[in-house]
Amino acid sequence: MSWELASFLVVAAVLAAGFAWYERSKPPAQVVALVAALAALAIVGRVAFAAFPNVKPTTDIVIFAGYALGGAPGFAVGALAALVSNFWFGQGPWTPWQMVGWGLCGVLGAALALGGRNVSRLTLAAACGAAGILYGALLNFSLMATYGGDLSWERYWLLLGRAIPFDVAHAVGNVVLALVAGPAMVRMLVRFRQRFEWDRRDAPELPAHGRLTPRLRGGGIAALVLLTLLLGALAPPRATAATAAAGAAADSAAVSGVPAGVSWLRGVQNSDGGWAASPGDDSDTAMTCWAMLGLAAAGHNPFDVRSGGRSPVDYLRSKVDAKKSPGDLARTILALEASGADSRDFGGHDLVAELLAKRRGNGSYEGWPGSTAFAAIALSAAGADGGLDRTLAWLRKVQNEDGGWGDVPGSPSTADGTGAVMQALSPDSKATRRGLSYLRESQRPGGGFPLGAGGTVNTQSTAWAIQGILATGGDPSSYRRGGKSALDYVAARQVDDGHYRYSKSSDQTPVWVTSYALVVESGDHYPLSPPPREAKPTSAPGSAAAAAGGAVAPAPGVSEPTVPPASSESSAASPAAATGGLGAAPVPRSATPGQKPPPSSPAETGPPGGLETEVPEATATEPPSSSPAADSEAAPEDSDSSPVGAIAVGLLAGALLFGAALLGRRGWMRWRYGL
Repeated sequence: MSWELASFLVVAAVLAAGFAWYERSKPPAQVVALVAALAALAIVGRVAFAAFPNVKPTTDIVIFAGYALGGAPGFAVGALAALVSNFWFGQGPWTPWQMVGWGLCGVLGAALALGGRNVSRLTLAAACGAAGILYGALLNFSLMATYGGDLSWERYWLLLGRAIPFDVAHAVGNVVLALVAGPAMVRMLVRFRQRFEWDRRDAPELPAHGRLTPRLRGGGIAALVLLTLLLGALAPPRATAATAAAGAAADSAAVSGVPAGVSWLRGVQNSDGGWAASPGDDSDTAMTCWAMLGLAAAGHNPFDVRSGGRSPVDYLRSKVDAKKSPGDLARTILALEASGADSRDFGGHDLVAELLAKRRGNGSYEGWPGSTAFAAIALSAAGADGGLDRTLAWLRKVQNEDGGWGDVPGSPSTADGTGAVMQALSPDSKATRRGLSYLRESQRPGGGFPLGAGGTVNTQSTAWAIQGILATGGDPSSYRRGGKSALDYVAARQVDDGHYRYSKSSDQTPVWVTSYALVVESGDHYPLSPPPREAKPTSAPGSAAAAAGGAVAPAPGVSEPTVPPASSESSAASPAAATGGLGAAPVPRSATPGQKPPPSSPAETGPPGGLETEVPEATATEPPSSSPAADSEAAPEDSDSSPVGAIAVGLLAGALLFGAALLGRRGWMRWRYGL
C-alpha cells in the first residue's frame, strides 16, 4: 500500500469517526438545528470573503461552535461547512482534507473550553490564529498526498515556504475577526447551550427571482451580506400594536393598582393566547410557559389572562403534540400546575408519564444538572415525587467542589444552574448550604449575578440565584456586594413601561426577562401554587373581548381548575396593592419574601427600555450611578454587545479592505501596463 493511499484512508477514518461521534452523542433536535445554522453561517462567510485569498471567517466560526457546543457538534459544523461550500469553490481530492481540517478546528474549540467557559479575548484570538497555521500545515501535506511524489521533509518544507503568505493571511484574518466579534459570538452560543432551550423559527422563503445566481460571487455576495447585517444592526425597533397595548396597559397600572410588570406582560399577549420572547413576534410555547409562571407568581391565574378569546392554557393545548424533550415537558408541567390544570390529562397526553419515561438509568435527564433539576421540580409539583431519590442523589453527586453546578457534570459552575438545582433539593441539606456559599462568592458588585464566572451580569442569572436562595429559606436581601443586594439589581432593571431589561446595556427578549423577574419580585420560587381565580375572566388590556366587557368561554375540551376566586379582603391585604410594588402577595415559603420596595427616585428604577440571543433592541443611556459599586458593575455589563453588530463591523472592514485592494490593483495595472 502506498503512503498516498494510506493517508487518504486515515482521512476517511477520521471523518467516519467524527460523524460517528456526533451521531452517538444523540444530539437533541435543537442542537442539530444550531449545527446546521452555524454550518450555513460558516459557508456564507467563506463565500462572502472569496475575494480575499485565505481570509475567511469559517475557521473562527467553527472554533466558536466547538467551544460552545462541544467537540462532536463542532466537528460536524466544520466538516459540513467544507463539504457544502465546495459546491461553490469546486469539489476535488482536497475536499476531505478540508473537512478534516475544519472538523479538527471544532475539536480544538472544545479543547479550549476545558480550561473554562470564560476564555479571554486574547486567548480566543491566539487559538484562532494557531488554528489557521495548523490548518495550512495539514492542507500543504494534502498536496503531497494528492499529487504523489517523494515523501520527504525537504519537499514538505518547500511547500510550507511557498504557502507562507497565504497561511499568514489566514492566521491574521482569524485573529482580527476573533478580536472584533469572537467574545460576543461565543457568549451568544454559550447562552444557548446553558439555557437548554431553543427558539426555533422558520426562515422566510426567498422568491424565485431572489435566489443567488452563479454570477453573484465574491465582492457581490460580500456586499449583500454586509448590507443585510448593517440594516439588522442599525434598524430601529418597529412599532407594533402589541407594544402600543403594552404602553396603554402601563399607563392604566397607576389607576387600577395592577402591578406594572404584570400589566405590561398582559398587554403584549398575542391573540392566540401565547407570548413571544419579544412583543410583536409569533407565539412560542417556551415563552408562553415562562410568562404563565411569572403571572402565577404575581397572583394572576393564567386561566384568567386572555387575548382574542384564548388563554395561554388554550395555546399550550394546541401545541402539546410538539412537546418531546425533558425540558419542554418539565416547563409545561410547571406552567399547568401553576394554573391549576391537570398535567396528567392535557390534550390527550399524560405529560407526567412522558417525562418519567425520559429519565435515564442513573436518575438524570439528558445528563445535564439543569434539565434534571427542572424535571425534579416539575414532578414534585405534579405530586409524582415517588422515585425521585435517585434523581436527587445524582444531582448531589455532580455538585462541583466550589458548591455550584455547571452546564454538564464537571463544567464550571453557574448561578443559573446552581439556582435551579437548589430548588429541587431539600432546603436544609448539606448540598444546598454549599450552593449558598457558591452564590455568595459569585455575586458581583451592584448585587447582580453573572452568566458564568466571567460572563455578563444580567437579570435572568440574578433571578435564578434569588430563587435558589429563597428555596432554602434564605433572605436574598442579605446577599449584598458593594452595598447592593440581588433584589436591588433586579429592581433597578425595571423601566417606565413596567418591563425589565436583560442588563444595563441590553433589552433583549423582554417577555422572557420580565417573566423571570416577576417570580422573584413576588418573593417566590418554583414550583408555584395556583393563585385564586378572578370572579370573571378578563381579556388582556386593549383586546376586543375586554372592550366588550364580557368573559370569554374556554376553548372546547379544556377543563378549567376549581380554584376559589380571590376575595376583596385578600386583595386589600396584598402587599403589592399597599406598596405599589411589582409582586402580589407571595406564597409564604420564607420569613423574608424579599418583595421589592417601591422606587423612590429615577436612579433606583433605571433608564427607560429590559435569553435567547436575539438582536437587542435600541438601548438608552443610563444616568450616572451614585455609588462606586454600580460603577464597577458597568464594566462587565457594557461588554454585552450585539454579535450582529460586531460581525457587521468585521464585514465592513473586509469590504473596505477589498475596495482598497481593488483600487490598488487598478492603479498598478494602469501604471505598469497602461491599462
